[in-house]
Amino acid sequence: MKRIRIGMDVGIDLGSTAVKIYTPDKNGALSEPAMVAVDRDSDEILAFGSDARQMLGRTPEKVAVVSPVKHGRIHHFALAETMLTAYVREVCGNRIFMPRVVVCVPSGVSEVEKREVVESLRAAGARKVCLIETVVAAALGAGLDISKPCGCMVCDIGGGTTDIGVISVNGIASSHWVKYAGNSFNKALTEFIASKFDLVIGPQTAERIKREIGGVVPREANLSLNVKGRHYKTGMPHMIRLSSEDVLDAFEEPAVRICRAVQHTLEETPPALAGDLLTNGGIMLTGGGARLYGMDMLLAERTKLNVAVAQDPENCVAIGTGKAIRFIDTRDKFEKETSPLDVFGA
Repeated sequence: MKRIRIGMDVGIDLGSTAVKIYTPDKNGALSEPAMVAVDRDSDEILAFGSDARQMLGRTPEKVAVVSPVKHGRIHHFALAETMLTAYVREVCGNRIFMPRVVVCVPSGVSEVEKREVVESLRAAGARKVCLIETVVAAALGAGLDISKPCGCMVCDIGGGTTDIGVISVNGIASSHWVKYAGNSFNKALTEFIASKFDLVIGPQTAERIKREIGGVVPREANLSLNVKGRHYKTGMPHMIRLSSEDVLDAFEEPAVRICRAVQHTLEETPPALAGDLLTNGGIMLTGGGARLYGMDMLLAERTKLNVAVAQDPENCVAIGTGKAIRFIDTRDKFEKETSPLDVFGA
């Protein structure tokens, strides 16, 4: 007799820049910007996700495009709840039994912040919520074996935070996080261009510059790009020619901050596990920031360890939450001590 499936399980990467939902059968079931467009006067929600992102920098003053999640923490509870409800229902459809959820949270979040994530998802319809720390999910998504009693290190450079951790036996031996990540590079670039060229650019333009000519180490050939915006003094449309050397200068501070966070994590790692990193592949780099030109080279230079970029760095955390679904039942039954999950709900 065919087994009737009354519900479903999903993994959620609740990021500062994107919400990604994975299911065992569909894998990447949804990936949408973590953005909501709101009418300031009426509090009416006008758009979610990609539709909201298209409005960024192009709306009248009464319309705000905001992210309910900042630096891995829920910044606006009501908007996060509404956004998650829409996304979960899009994936799950009109099911009578809503899903069990594994969702990632940054290392070091407080119990209050964990509870906010849980309550948002329960309000969105989840019947059970399990938390997994971002670096553990990233390690699973990158294909690392976190169950062995030897150290593996992950540096996940997301949109709002960079999470670093050394993992052994399904747990975190040492960890650190900083509010310097993908969005920090965009902000630094925007401020640099305004200061040096008197040009005001939008966030989407900053993202394009970072992707096309950005880097944290010098390139073999200096690249350049035409950049359009509004002149700070005249208010008129204006264009400049920006070089990759200019971008390198702008990116120095956030890059150094991330390197220092990695070094700090290594300093707090037990000696035996730190020694394991010399033979177990060094550091696995995940998150969208892993693709920033030279990030792996800079970290390798600063730590003297091998640094590898995951095969699909942007989606490692989301894939890892999907893989962690298998721990839901085993944790409840007999593996509470070795499970990477923290369980909330019935």
